[in-house]
Amino acid sequence: MADDMTSQDLLGVRDPAALSAIPQEELDRLTDELIAAFKTVFDPEIPVDIYELGLIYKVDIDDDRKVDIEMTLTAPGCPVAGEMPGWVENAAKSVEGIEAVEVSLTFDPPWDPSRMSDEARLALNML
Repeated sequence: MADDMTSQDLLGVRDPAALSAIPQEELDRLTDELIAAFKTVFDPEIPVDIYELGLIYKVDIDDDRKVDIEMTLTAPGCPVAGEMPGWVENAAKSVEGIEAVEVSLTFDPPWDPSRMSDEARLALNML
């Protein structure tokens, strides 16, 4: 995840002043637990989780607790392209209170190493 983005930017956390059926405290809990769930999914060719790699582009939680996830892969020809969205869906579904999950793949913008967190760069000896 680029250093200038926060988890709230990434996850589309609502402005506390906005009307929502989900109380802000519960939305914060869901956000934290979704991030933890994403950190359990790894690209099999890279020893870093998909969240720290910056593969999760956008997450929206609607008032019915349906989660829409937009993600990418490190390369369009990734050998697990058909499987990884299912892994991400299962991880998100494991969060208590999430009712439904939909994962979509995008390659716009294409992923590049600048999306990785410092933690990922350190793990890959890129710092």
